[in-house]
Amino acid sequence: MSTIKRLGAVGKRALKQLGKDHRLIGLSIMFPLIIIYFIKVIFDVLASPFFDITVYVIPYGAFIVHFITFILTAIVLVRERTSGTLSRMFVSGYNPIEIIGGYLVSYTGLASIQSLLVLTELNFLFELNYDFGQLASFYLAMWLLAVISLALGTLVSNFVRNEGQVFPFIPVILLSLILSGILLPVEQLPDWVQVLAYFTPLFYTNEVLQNLIGGNALNNEWPMLIGLFLYGAAVMLMAIFTLREKD
Repeated sequence: MSTIKRLGAVGKRALKQLGKDHRLIGLSIMFPLIIIYFIKVIFDVLASPFFDITVYVIPYGAFIVHFITFILTAIVLVRERTSGTLSRMFVSGYNPIEIIGGYLVSYTGLASIQSLLVLTELNFLFELNYDFGQLASFYLAMWLLAVISLALGTLVSNFVRNEGQVFPFIPVILLSLILSGILLPVEQLPDWVQVLAYFTPLFYTNEVLQNLIGGNALNNEWPMLIGLFLYGAAVMLMAIFTLREKD
């Protein structure tokens, strides 16, 4: 069996398992939408002619997708390891590329739906005045961040032994919100903190989103988007090289 067919077999198996996990699907889809609704409530309280919510809501939506996708991916893959599924795949002759690739391909579908629903809700609740082309550009950046989040969750799952050990990584993801420039300009942070910002995918995603919000065309953002793609590829390679049959 070729590598492509093996990768497809892993992806098919992961999709089948995903279809049975209604709780995961519910959390992936409903939780982001609920959070966004409460953000709308908070922003309504803060409403002011001097406060432009459009600068914040799309990046906040991207962060929510990033956070939830990362955490749930790590938890699910740790569960696959503790249940012995990954070990059985190794015994069956699957290699790390086929295993990681199969899972990423299958979960990308869920992340794509999640990103689309989040952006749709943001556009509806906040009555954003963007045309289809702008929304499509926002979606591309958000989707790319979601795929990177899948790769990061996969990488982290290689270093933890149970689901509980995933939660200490939550502060790291929350820290990326501070470093991204969404809450405050990165230039206002200490120099050594600014260096850390360049290691977070949310920083680059926010740069792209802010430029698009400011009126820049998507074709001006390709260097940054390609950088995000390479970031994700590097994380995926690290996940592949660190995947082991046993802890």
